[in-house]
Amino acid sequence: MSTRILVVYYSATGNTAQLASALADGARETGAEVRLRTVPETAPAAAVATNPRWQAYVDSGPHAGFATLDDLEWADGLAVGSPTRFGGPAAQIKSFLDSTGGLWAKGKLADKVATSFTTASTAHGGLESTLLAINNIFYHWGAIVVPLGYAQPHLLESGNPYGGSFVSRKSAEPDKEALEALRIQGTRLATITGHIATGLRGA
Repeated sequence: MSTRILVVYYSATGNTAQLASALADGARETGAEVRLRTVPETAPAAAVATNPRWQAYVDSGPHAGFATLDDLEWADGLAVGSPTRFGGPAAQIKSFLDSTGGLWAKGKLADKVATSFTTASTAHGGLESTLLAINNIFYHWGAIVVPLGYAQPHLLESGNPYGGSFVSRKSAEPDKEALEALRIQGTRLATITGHIATGLRGA
């Protein structure tokens, strides 16, 4: 049985979506079966309209299928991505994560392998605190958290061992360095998930 990976994200302008796609590509390189999912946009139309890039991204959607609890139960491992919102994950992705109480109560989320990624517009805009906030949810699930770390020399340049990230200065799109870090993160997630899932299935 192939390793099953869920990549679920929220993106306002497309940057987090690009990171999600790179991570999914890295997971697929290992032979994993990957589902790439997003969550609904719930911000008021007036708020979206204040940012032309946000409005353009919403108008060009949908960009992926919406994540469901069935996707989460199906997955052996998952990656969750969100832009930083005041040092934490966006409400749109948090709403999905907050809906997992039923699965958690049944023990369906324990021993899943999980990792996180994020974007922000400033270098000290809460990247690390956002990743740690997402990871806090994984701890409550009983999931096994896999950080990006500095497992490869390239990652010393990306600068964030907690999870893949990108600083979008002046509305820049993710660069090759950031996308490569996310590809590595996807490969790492799928590889480690495969080892753990195989052991659990054989137990």
